[in-house]
Amino acid sequence: MAKTFLLIGGNSGIGLETAKMLQHQGANLIVASRSSDQLSKLGIQTQAFDAENPSQLDLPDQLDGLIYFPGTINLKPFHRLTSDDFKKEFQINFLAAVDIIQQALPALKAAPTASIVMFSTVAVAQGMPFHASIASSKGAIEGLTKSLAAEFAPKIRVNAIAPALTDTPLVAHLLGNDAKREASAKRHPLQAVGTAKDVATIAAYLLSDASKFITGQIQRPDGGLSTVRTF
Repeated sequence: MAKTFLLIGGNSGIGLETAKMLQHQGANLIVASRSSDQLSKLGIQTQAFDAENPSQLDLPDQLDGLIYFPGTINLKPFHRLTSDDFKKEFQINFLAAVDIIQQALPALKAAPTASIVMFSTVAVAQGMPFHASIASSKGAIEGLTKSLAAEFAPKIRVNAIAPALTDTPLVAHLLGNDAKREASAKRHPLQAVGTAKDVATIAAYLLSDASKFITGQIQRPDGGLSTVRTF
C-alpha cells in the first residue's frame, strides 16, 4: 500500500527534489507550501502555508511521515543582528516546525510506524562567523529531534539532516559566479558543493522503511566539513 507523506515546503530546492523522488516511488503526497508553481507542474496538489504565520492544515486521518523543509540564510555580523532577526529565524526554522508536528501528531500516531524529518545546518556542529541567528535556531531543531525521538519511540522515528551549503535557489546569491562556487567547494574536504538531489536522497531514505533502525540522529551531507580536516 502506498504511503502518505506530508511535506512542508517543497516547491523548490531540496524540497522539490524530495517531492519528485517520493512521487516516483508511488507515495501519496500532501504538500503545504508558500508557492506551488513547480509542484503544480508535477500534478501535486498543495495547500497554502507560510512559516511566519502557520495555519491549520487539512490533514488525513493517517500519515506515514512528515518532512519540514523551510529554512533561512540570514548572514550578518552578531552586532548587526536585532531581536527581530532572531525572532524571525526561530519562527521559520523552529516554532513553525513545532506547530506542524503538533498538528500532524494524531495522524502520525495512527500509522503502524511513522517518520519525522527536520533540517538543521552544518553551522551548528561547525562554528561559523555570521551564522549566530541561523545556528541558534537550527541548534534548537537538533535538540528537538533528539527529545522527540526519545518521547515518540518506538512508533515514530525522528531524525534531522544538517547539510553544508547546498546548490539551491535559497543560496543562489552565494554561488552566483564561478569564483564564488570554486571558493565554496574548496572549503569542503570533498572539494565540491552539494546538490539538492544529494540531500533529497537522504530525506527520502529517512522516510522509508530502509531506515527503520535509525532515530534521534543528525545526518550530515556536508562534504566532510563538520568532521574531516585535510592537510
